[in-house]
Amino acid sequence: MSRTPAVTLNNGVSMPQLGFGVFQVPDAEAETTVATAIEAGYRSIDTATLYQNEAGTGRGIAASGLPREELFVTTKLWNTDQGYDSTLRAFDTSLAELGMDYVDLYLIHWPAPARGSYVDTWRAFERIHSEGRAKAIGVSNFQPAHLQRLFEASGIVPAVNQIELHPRLQQAELREFHAANGIATEAWGPLGRGKGLLDDPALTRVAGKHGVSPAQVALRWSVQLGTIVIPKSVTPSRIRENIHVFGFKLDEEDMAAIADMHTGVRIGPDPDTLS
Repeated sequence: MSRTPAVTLNNGVSMPQLGFGVFQVPDAEAETTVATAIEAGYRSIDTATLYQNEAGTGRGIAASGLPREELFVTTKLWNTDQGYDSTLRAFDTSLAELGMDYVDLYLIHWPAPARGSYVDTWRAFERIHSEGRAKAIGVSNFQPAHLQRLFEASGIVPAVNQIELHPRLQQAELREFHAANGIATEAWGPLGRGKGLLDDPALTRVAGKHGVSPAQVALRWSVQLGTIVIPKSVTPSRIRENIHVFGFKLDEEDMAAIADMHTGVRIGPDPDTLS
């Protein structure tokens, strides 16, 4: 598909290890931003109902001129649409907004445990998958207890769990749980979303050593953990820079220095309480 390595999901679907996220990209800008990303070499695009830019994302993909099968498209179901029938309706809406007849990956955006609906929602996901309208299905921001409940209620293990993951929140236990159960880990917020991560002395030292940017170091760290990663930017130069993380490798000293950056502090909501 591209020069980006691929990860094989638990149902045999191939997913680029590095993709492009459009969180907080206005719909009016999404077409140009996505087109720029595809031109730069990205072949995986991640959007969501919540982002309100599925239409612009779809236009950007269409404008690229690439065959649909050369692109991997992810979208996500928002919390207020959880439930069996409402999930099916929301998925139809997402496909219409994207201008597509299938997506490659469909995710439950948050478990929203207080709603008590994610098991019924997953049943709808299973139907969507069986119809071939989502090549793979997964979840986002699920904790082990949420995943265990799905295992008990379903014959399909989520292909992906997209979670907040960056050097200050390394999620070692959750990543181990994923590995034990055949779930691919996907990192959102890998650059810390402007919360000072890229100014950290450990990252800047490693970046200087390799002649790359701190952002490239943070992304390379995620790649070497074996995770899928979806950086986001609207700046063309950074969009291009962020995909070039496969020409260098962090050594054991580098990985240890970044391991020491872990604080356990989230930049996003708590999956156990967000509803």
